[in-house]
Amino acid sequence: MNVTPSKLNSFTMLKLPSAFLCGVRTRHIDASKCVVTVTHRWINQNPFKSMFWAVQGMAAEFSTGALMMTKIKESGKRVSMLVTSNSATFTKKATGKITFTCNDGTLIDAALQKAIDTGEGQTVSMKSVGVNEEGVDVSTFLFEWSIKVKS
Repeated sequence: MNVTPSKLNSFTMLKLPSAFLCGVRTRHIDASKCVVTVTHRWINQNPFKSMFWAVQGMAAEFSTGALMMTKIKESGKRVSMLVTSNSATFTKKATGKITFTCNDGTLIDAALQKAIDTGEGQTVSMKSVGVNEEGVDVSTFLFEWSIKVKS
């Protein structure tokens, strides 16, 4: 089964309803990158009339996690995944449509192969950058994912 943006959006609706209700949507996924958007609306705003930081975090995390889930599925192995740490910087008020892009698919490939070969847990640091409609960075999220092949 091929992973597509449509299937990921259905997954979000069924398994992550708060993200779906806030407008988190996958737009593109391939072997190297995942693009997720979220649009500033009443339901996801903070008191300062911009997008709440946690909503940005949901979109950013999903751009990294969807890549991770896809790579694990393609491996055919049973692998657990968990965010072990994250950090974020915010550089501009998030209004309008924000597009989060993670380009770290190749990092996952290397860590997943090492986890499969050694049987030891691995960590992968992945970055997702949120850009507004004018092309200006509004936030950058770093997620450290831990992966381990299940026995």
